[in-house]
Amino acid sequence: MHLKVPPVAVFLIAALLLYAGAKLLPQLSLSFPGQSLIAALLVCAGILPGGQAVLAFIKNKTTVNPTAPDRATTLVTEGCYRFSRNPMYLGLLCLLLAMAAYFGTLTALIVVPAFIWFMTEFQIKPEEEALQNVFAQDYQAYLARVRRWI
Repeated sequence: MHLKVPPVAVFLIAALLLYAGAKLLPQLSLSFPGQSLIAALLVCAGILPGGQAVLAFIKNKTTVNPTAPDRATTLVTEGCYRFSRNPMYLGLLCLLLAMAAYFGTLTALIVVPAFIWFMTEFQIKPEEEALQNVFAQDYQAYLARVRRWI
């Protein structure tokens, strides 16, 4: 792995930046009808695939540790992994979007793309490399049929 910053820490930093943007730069916030409902729906959209992904890893008795993908014992491809290779990170992204909607902060226009870029470059790509080494052809076939995010 290139960087061993746990994804939850990256998420918390991004969430803190969204909160700080909303509080420190209120002129960059807006309110709109259905704001809380959209935020609640995005929370659900984040918790469901993320939770299902963790349960799939536990069911398959493989590591959930994102800093040690080379310790994976099973290539999980069922459930939400049929649609996204990274449903846990997609779940975190949805939670960030929920925060952005709830606060109405336009700082999300910088924070959210930065989160996606950082996670892709420093977490997902190194994970993909490690999983390629562990699962070889099976992982290559999985890469060909399932997208990285959605």
